[in-house]
Amino acid sequence: MEKFFKIKERGSSVRTEIIAGITTFLAMAYILAVNPGMLGDIPDGPGAPAIFMATALSAAIATICMAFFANYPVALASGMGLNAFFTYTVCLTMGYSYKVALTSILIEGIIFMILSLFKFREALVNKIPKNLKLGITAGIGLFITIIALINAGVVVNNDSTLVGLGDLGSPQVALAIIGLLIIGVLHHYKVKGDILIGILATWVLGIIAQLAGWYVVDPANEVYSLIPSLSWDAIKANFASPALFQFDFGFIKSNFMGFAVVLFTFLYTDIFDTVGTLIGVAQKGNLLDENGNLPKAGGALMADAVGTVAGACLGTSTVTSYVESSAGVSAGGRTGLTALTTGILFLIAIPLAPIFLAIPGFATTPAMLFVGLLMLSAVKDVDFDGDVADTIGAFLAIVMMPMTYSIANGIMFGMLAWVILKVLIGKIKDISGVMWISVALFVLYIVLKVMGLA
Repeated sequence: MEKFFKIKERGSSVRTEIIAGITTFLAMAYILAVNPGMLGDIPDGPGAPAIFMATALSAAIATICMAFFANYPVALASGMGLNAFFTYTVCLTMGYSYKVALTSILIEGIIFMILSLFKFREALVNKIPKNLKLGITAGIGLFITIIALINAGVVVNNDSTLVGLGDLGSPQVALAIIGLLIIGVLHHYKVKGDILIGILATWVLGIIAQLAGWYVVDPANEVYSLIPSLSWDAIKANFASPALFQFDFGFIKSNFMGFAVVLFTFLYTDIFDTVGTLIGVAQKGNLLDENGNLPKAGGALMADAVGTVAGACLGTSTVTSYVESSAGVSAGGRTGLTALTTGILFLIAIPLAPIFLAIPGFATTPAMLFVGLLMLSAVKDVDFDGDVADTIGAFLAIVMMPMTYSIANGIMFGMLAWVILKVLIGKIKDISGVMWISVALFVLYIVLKVMGLA
């Protein structure tokens, strides 16, 4: 194990790696509940139980591939945002069938495999300028923060100001803040597994609040019991065969342009989401080399591609690298053993789903807030006094991720500004071929967006 994963070489230990893997799993286990609920809304889909099985299996396959292909502490699962586009735009708004949407996911995964073999995605990861990489890392920190605050109800919608402060008297908000303080104290005293302990402690406090009557269960408003049901019926409900190979290739011939737009949107979003996530997690885990490149980026991206193909064959939307992996990295994870642990837990989650699904969003919020803080710290290394292209590019990458709720949008604005400014200040020779290709993709995406096709 030591020889393969190089645990000591990366300054870690088996215990730390396993704790990190558990931490990552708990931080992203919500996908096991959210994805079936979302894709289960598709009228001609296979139903939530089959989607649950597909989500767990595809996450396990992709994450274990990451462990052995790249030896990185990065976990993968059906991507948030991509699953919403799959369900509510492609199927419910555009009217395409579940099988057509799934076919586009399969082809997307195959294209990613080809791009990975020809090292395009690897070059994209490694050719992004250093200042932009730091900006992306900091931006992801803010993006994680806004997601966590929304999940716990600390930040809510406000029609006048877009966002507002949630109900400070609600148990979800109060316990999320208390959980962050718990992690802070544990971190101060250098307690191993501080983030994992923070998640579990917040969950236990939530159970106490439920038993005391403060936290009131109300399924109609998506407020569920924090006490897991271990009845046979609850366990059996999660055992359903995934919908295997549900593809419709005949649709492509008769509706090529419509299919192409859907495919491009999936491709574009996943390419830049994955690139941003890998850069952010690698930066936080000190996995970049002295030149700012990510060794074995090809293996990591191939794991992502294999996961997407496997997910499509099993019946779920695009599988991608998860930004919540940074929770495990912050807990000390540095090798593929962290990913292997997370992947195995996705398999264990199938029979033990009632336990994992009982962990509420507000219990993982403190962990994600703390991780957001740690990743935002990359902003101190951004050079704000140098080249104007580097400065503005990094700035836009930082602010546009949380403001537009998209890692891909943050990268798009940052890279477009960087390239345009390099041209305007006479430094066109600094622009690599990969950056030019990326700009072409951005322009095409913007055109489709303006036309209402993406």
